[in-house]
Amino acid sequence: MRLLVAYLATPGGEDAVALGACLARTLHASLDVSLVIPPDKPEAFAATGSYADVLDEAAKEWLAQAAALVPDDVTVRTHVAVDENSADGILKEIDRLGSTMLVVGGSGGGLIGRHSLGSVVNDLLHSSPVPVALAPRGFSRTGPQRIREITAAIGRRPGAEILLDTAVDLSAQGKIPLRLMSLVSRDDWPPKLSAEEEQQAVDRGVELARRALDEARSRLPEGTELDSAVAEGRNIEDAVLTVDWHDGDVIMVGSSRLAAPRKLFLGSTAAKMLRVLAVPMIVVPRQAQP
Repeated sequence: MRLLVAYLATPGGEDAVALGACLARTLHASLDVSLVIPPDKPEAFAATGSYADVLDEAAKEWLAQAAALVPDDVTVRTHVAVDENSADGILKEIDRLGSTMLVVGGSGGGLIGRHSLGSVVNDLLHSSPVPVALAPRGFSRTGPQRIREITAAIGRRPGAEILLDTAVDLSAQGKIPLRLMSLVSRDDWPPKLSAEEEQQAVDRGVELARRALDEARSRLPEGTELDSAVAEGRNIEDAVLTVDWHDGDVIMVGSSRLAAPRKLFLGSTAAKMLRVLAVPMIVVPRQAQP
C-alpha cells in the first residue's frame, strides 16, 4: 500500500503529513510526500532563468522539513512536481507513483468545523480516483500515533459495497476494529408531524438503518472485529454526535451519488459531519458502473 500526501508548507500541510504518517504506520504502508510548483517564470527572472532554480530549491527545502516530521519507523520519499494546476499535478502524481490513497490537510479556506477545505482540496474531492483522507486542523499537534478504530458510515440507499469493501480491507491490513454506523435524521421527514407521527417516523428510520447494517454485516468476512451503531438526532450533526468518538478514530464515507464512476464527490451528509467531527475522514470513490 502506498500513501501520497499532497503537501504545502503550511499548518494544514503539517496536519496532512502527520495523518499520512499515522495511517502509514497503522497500515504498514509506505509514504510519499509531493509538492506541486508552477512552471511559469515571472518576467523579472526570465532573462536570468533563476526563478525556476530558486523555486525548486525552496520546494526541496520545504519537503526536507516535511520529511523531518515523519517518525523514523515510517518509510518516506519526497517529490517535486511541476504543473500549472496544483490539483492536476497531484492527480498526475497519484498515477505516476501508483498511490492507493491521498492524504490532504486544510489550506485556510472554506472553514467547516475542525476541517478547512480550500480550493485545491475541493478540486481533489471532485476528481480523485483513489480514497482521500482529510486531516482535521491541529492533527499535527494532537493526532495519535496509530488509528484506533474505523467507523464506516453506511447509508440506507444501495451502493455502499465499495465503501464497505474498502473499510474491511483497511481494517484487515491494520488489524483495526471496524464499526458500522447508520444515521437517522429528523430533517428527512415532512414538517409539522404530530408527536405520534414523529415517533412512527423515528421507528421506521431506525428499522431501515438496522436493516442496512444487517445487510452490510452479512457481507463481512468471518472473524472481523465488529461493532455497530444506529445514531438518531434532530439533524445529521446531532445524530453523529450521539456516537462516542475517541482519539485515533477515523470515519469513512462513500461519495455522493452525483460523483462520476471511480471519482469522488463529497456529499451533503459527509459535509454536515465534517462540521462537528474532529476526527479524520476518508472519502471513498464511487464504484465504476458495469
